[in-house]
Amino acid sequence: MLENVFPTTAEIPSQWQLNGTIEQREYLVNGELKLWAGPMNDVVSPVTLNNGNGNEKNIIGSTPLLTEKESLEALDAAVLAYNNGTGEWPTMSITNRIAHVEQFLFEMKKQRTDVVKLLMWEIGKNLPDSEKEFDRTCIYIEDTIKELKSLDHRNSKFENEENIIAQIRRVPMGVALCMGPYNYPLNETFTTLIPALIMGNTVVFKPAKYGVLFIKPLLNVFKKCFPKGVINIIYGKGRETVGALMETGKIDVFAFIGTNKGASDIKKLHPKPHRLRSVLGLDAKNPAIILPDADIDLAVTEVLAGSLSFNGQRCTALKIIFVHENMSGSFIQKFTAAVAKLKIGMPWEKDVKITPLPEPGKTAFLAGLVNDAKQFGAAVVNENGGAVNDTFFYPAVLYPVNEKMRIYTEEQFGPVVPIVPYKNIDEVINYVVQSDFGQQLSIFGKDPKTIGHLIDELANQVGRININTQCQRGPDVYPFNGRKNSAEGTLSVADALRAFSIRVLIATKETTANKEIVQTIVREHQSNYLRLDYIF
Repeated sequence: MLENVFPTTAEIPSQWQLNGTIEQREYLVNGELKLWAGPMNDVVSPVTLNNGNGNEKNIIGSTPLLTEKESLEALDAAVLAYNNGTGEWPTMSITNRIAHVEQFLFEMKKQRTDVVKLLMWEIGKNLPDSEKEFDRTCIYIEDTIKELKSLDHRNSKFENEENIIAQIRRVPMGVALCMGPYNYPLNETFTTLIPALIMGNTVVFKPAKYGVLFIKPLLNVFKKCFPKGVINIIYGKGRETVGALMETGKIDVFAFIGTNKGASDIKKLHPKPHRLRSVLGLDAKNPAIILPDADIDLAVTEVLAGSLSFNGQRCTALKIIFVHENMSGSFIQKFTAAVAKLKIGMPWEKDVKITPLPEPGKTAFLAGLVNDAKQFGAAVVNENGGAVNDTFFYPAVLYPVNEKMRIYTEEQFGPVVPIVPYKNIDEVINYVVQSDFGQQLSIFGKDPKTIGHLIDELANQVGRININTQCQRGPDVYPFNGRKNSAEGTLSVADALRAFSIRVLIATKETTANKEIVQTIVREHQSNYLRLDYIF
């Protein structure tokens, strides 16, 4: 069924064709778009082309392979722009910083078509999901602006305790290094990048390893909308760029979404780790727990979306399914039937759900997980499960999965769905407790007493418990975090603003002279921090 999954050039709709290879040589440092004349990194699309005689690797562009030298220049620009907290950006009024971000959002929206097209070609994300990622990012920026105004309103007052008059404000941390993931290279990157900027930090931004070209339409937007040195964008291999940045000790905030091993390796390079604030979204092995009284049809619908949306390439995906043995047969029958109905194809095709995978070697990795599971007694229980054609991997449903298999504990981050039968709920509780990860889980059932017991048993193991629904990040106003190796810090619209700032207390004894000084500063607008004005 996968023989003709890839298109010929002529079969690609004209509106989604790329106009030639995109050679992206620009990078942004100190307000200047610099042109790189050195070696380039090929961007290979997961959308392989059918040339009539087989599959043909599809190189859609290239990006700069910058070195330590260019990375340190970007860092120097960010450090200079911050200037120990006295630079134009960190001391700028919140009203003016908001104006810069609003201008950026206005200009960014003009690039929607180009960004969406590049997301499809670079990471294989289908058209509706690519559009949703762009639109959700814009909404996130709007919500961030609203929340910052609300936060400022709450802080625009004086406290008086024990004859000490004080005002508490939030101020930037310093220089931030922001790195996002390839699966949501726009949205999840901007959920740290925008809060970092709007709170007054200066930023060095390195795009994800895959999902890089889509930044090209936004480079000039960044340049146009922010003062020089406030946002610097670099490309290249992590060991030659990020490592050099961290070793300087000049990074104050590290925002990273990726693997816990990658985060640990980078953090270790910082010579003053106690001075480094980290905001990390890391690995997950989110379980679905299907109780004996669960609504099977509901569970199938939610688990299908939870495990296979964007090919299961989501940290919030359901990565292992525990089904009570009394209903495992009926669940598997309905679940595999639902998987068979998922449309496979190219990202721009209508109603397509399963698309090619962007990571080189990913299909071989997933096939290895499937073969390992087979060696220890599991079977692929859906037709065509695990079939491979180049970058395309047809979803594989594995049953029965047990603790001897890699897939039992290892995050697959792809379209492999392991199903574990259980007899006693304590088996599942023990799995969650012993897991190295603790992001989320989903419980499917009807009995309030049983669900309440599970909540109490597992609330201290994960960051979110979902009842009769799949795991997910949103809504973005809710906290997004994790325990163990799954996260460090909390992200939400409100929490992100706090993550990239620190509270400063401006205080004085309550004397006539001191009150007159404070009143004069406020009345004559002599400070951007000590003030009572209201931002509309």
